[in-house]
Amino acid sequence: MILMRGKLSFFMFLIFSFLISNFYLAYAGSFDFEKITNEISLYQNRYDDFLNAGQTFQLVSINNVKAWTWFNLEITWDMNYDLDERDKLTHYLEVGLVKELIPHFSINYQRIHGTFVGPWRKSSAPVNQIGIRYSF
Repeated sequence: MILMRGKLSFFMFLIFSFLISNFYLAYAGSFDFEKITNEISLYQNRYDDFLNAGQTFQLVSINNVKAWTWFNLEITWDMNYDLDERDKLTHYLEVGLVKELIPHFSINYQRIHGTFVGPWRKSSAPVNQIGIRYSF
């Protein structure tokens, strides 16, 4: 039940972030928010031999956020139906923070949750990624 409550609250955060990003909120001082893009996609998946690989619903939200400094908040969420033979409904959620250090170079932190993350484990443990990004 605690695990479900955590997933539900994170899901609510994701929906709130997507909805609030449709409005430009301007605060004087240390906090600000700018929408870059919000996308909803529906896919029919096919293998290379054109056999059915299920369907995917994808939500992407990328926004500039200022909390004393500017950074990007990036959210990608995939819900897959019938993509995995073992599990009819799978998901993938990636939340990232990106802070530009110098022009074209940023530091990037991402947290990844998903039903197929960490297949070597009995439970799908979240993965943390920290890296450098070059934008061109």
